[in-house]
Amino acid sequence: MTEFYQFPGGFAWGAATAAYQIEGAASEDGKGVSIWDTFAHTPGKVLNGDTGDVACNHYHRYLQDIALMQELGLNAYRFSIAWPRILPSGRGEINSAGLDFYDRLVDALLAAGIVPYATLYHWDLPQTLQDQGGWVNRETSKAFAEYAQIVAARLGDRVQHWITHNEPLVVALHGHLYGHHPPAVQDATAASQAAHDLLLSHGLAMSAIRAAGSSQTQVGITLNLHPIYPASDDEEDRAVARRDELIYQSWLLDPLFRGAYPFDAMQAHGVEHPTIEAGDLEIISQPMDFLGVNYYTRMIATGSVGDGKLKPEDEHTAMGWEVYPDGLRVLLELLHQKYAPKAIYITENGAAYEDVLRADGTVQDEARQRYLQRHFCAAHAALQMGVPLRGYFVWSLLDNFEWTYGYSQRFGIIYIDYATQQRHIKQSGYFYRDVIARNGVMGE
Repeated sequence: MTEFYQFPGGFAWGAATAAYQIEGAASEDGKGVSIWDTFAHTPGKVLNGDTGDVACNHYHRYLQDIALMQELGLNAYRFSIAWPRILPSGRGEINSAGLDFYDRLVDALLAAGIVPYATLYHWDLPQTLQDQGGWVNRETSKAFAEYAQIVAARLGDRVQHWITHNEPLVVALHGHLYGHHPPAVQDATAASQAAHDLLLSHGLAMSAIRAAGSSQTQVGITLNLHPIYPASDDEEDRAVARRDELIYQSWLLDPLFRGAYPFDAMQAHGVEHPTIEAGDLEIISQPMDFLGVNYYTRMIATGSVGDGKLKPEDEHTAMGWEVYPDGLRVLLELLHQKYAPKAIYITENGAAYEDVLRADGTVQDEARQRYLQRHFCAAHAALQMGVPLRGYFVWSLLDNFEWTYGYSQRFGIIYIDYATQQRHIKQSGYFYRDVIARNGVMGE
């Protein structure tokens, strides 16, 4: 008989989005230009020349989207705030129309019985700040703290859950080392400095949010994390796994939770030493109220060729990512044992598939439903091992602009017909509605 896995009372069941990926209204109501506006409009940077100029038009359709959240039974919603919508130049003059939008959004969420979780930075740095050096310029960390104070002062009486940054390692690596994302730099020193300045801005922003918020304010950061499996017991494979653990786990987790970088080991693997000022690590390692975890797949580390290798599972998403639910359990238990965060939220988990909108308006996405069901079970297994898991945010509420992939990849539990902006709840969305209603999921 299949077992039913019950989650704790008060568990946050939500979905997540990001401003540039859904809002549209790229130049309306005083909004400034972000680095993603610039990047997406640069020929050859985004598939098919797609941009976030319109996206899901959430800026004008947020009430419709909140009504859909209600229909799904969500009790939480993670969204991001567009920095250039609040401060068009990154610092200085405040755009009141931008704050007004998020005021309306938060009020509408609360009226619908949905708890807002606000992310302050999901990659859309004001272009003016990038022109002054961006995350390689320490002043940007100070500007971010100023921005955090302004937003928290306006919304902090109603928003209690704050995430400073989404996936700072992606900003450092893809933006400053690989050059796949803006500012499209390929420089190891810049990547290392950007990572440090992002962490510093997190610490400065935590202080600003707490000063402006209430006694109920909770602040954390979201990291993209993977459990790392050596492809075999060969020493070469295990050495690659240790290197990958340093880069993809310890590089940010150690300064956040231990107040120190694993420099000796990092330098042995080519990660540069950033410029650090006195007191930086104390600011960075201030106790957080929670850690946000974005999990999609595991990593298999290999440095050699031969038989007897660990093979990926046969099932992959449309992004080519291996479907490996048990990796979520392994990762959550590792974080709990190694770093002991006070609380953990799965701030993103989901999958892209080649969804088809049928003539009757339905989307039968069985693969996504199974993906979510298996990951919910893995999360429950981690709970049973004592992991302080407090909530789960499916990525994503809506199909959206998927960064350099443009509109070619669909992660949503709600289908967006971009030509008409019509919304259609997918089969996976109705499945999620039932999980939330029962606060639990049937096992495999």
